[in-house]
Amino acid sequence: MREISSPAGQFAVHIVRRLHEAGFRAVFAGGCVRDWLLGREPKDYDVATAAHPQQVRRLFPHSLDIGAAFGVICVLGGRPAPDKPPVQVEVATFRRDAGYADGRHPDRVEYADEVEDVKRRDFTVNGLLYDPLKDEVLDYVGGRKDLSGRSIRAIGDPSRRFREDRLRMLRAPRFAASLDFKIDALTASAIRKEAPHIHDVSTERIREELSKMLTGPHPRHALELLKSLRLLKEVLPEVDALVGVEQPPRFHPEGDVWVHTLLLLKGLDHANVTLALAALLHDVGKPRTFVRAHDRIRFNEHEKVGAAMAEEILRRLAA
Repeated sequence: MREISSPAGQFAVHIVRRLHEAGFRAVFAGGCVRDWLLGREPKDYDVATAAHPQQVRRLFPHSLDIGAAFGVICVLGGRPAPDKPPVQVEVATFRRDAGYADGRHPDRVEYADEVEDVKRRDFTVNGLLYDPLKDEVLDYVGGRKDLSGRSIRAIGDPSRRFREDRLRMLRAPRFAASLDFKIDALTASAIRKEAPHIHDVSTERIREELSKMLTGPHPRHALELLKSLRLLKEVLPEVDALVGVEQPPRFHPEGDVWVHTLLLLKGLDHANVTLALAALLHDVGKPRTFVRAHDRIRFNEHEKVGAAMAEEILRRLAA
């Protein structure tokens, strides 16, 4: 493993060492391990530990209670620069979750060991642990194999994972697009089956996931995955309606409105959210204004219709 040099990474190592010195097992967990193994600098670091929240608070008084009911404490460090906010690392107690009545949050949590903690997570590539003191990767779910195979695979029973937390259905295509991975066949099949239940998730969280897809790398791939997973018609039916809407070949030799929109998104990697949404919705009014007259295709006033539709979509998503 490469040396951990970022302020957040060094602070996370300090937290692991302090917990270890106090007699508690502690490791890096989740996306930071995935990104590190892929040779990417993690955006943030998460620590998982055997210590309970009150024990973490005693060891790190400069911390925030952001989810003690779920075993999560945010530990604050120093500022990496005078104009930067304090470094933050989330420290979560090893746990297993019980019951998901709302399809989003566990009804209760029970403290457990690291193996049980990993099993309740979403995807194998996010289920890796790393002990920075021993320089040891711990893999209880086949995450390293899926990293090598560039695959997003649910941990355990895919349908169960998505019934527990419906938002995971949107996280799968986001991870697949941003990492340029494929989605495992059984995982994809479970998403298609459960897709109508995505409405159990708040519009704000749906908007957040869509925004990350549109402003990250490969937004075109993200939209294609949403379509193939039957999620697009649930979260953006107006965009799903673009598929198969013909355009005049003379002006649009590339194909229908859907293909035209995908081509535009292809050139917008890491765009800001305003530009990305404008690109996605710029022709959303064409299906409703499609007219074929005298062997010619027209979209009379589609820009006005599309503007009204876009406003309605953004209001629905609370954007």
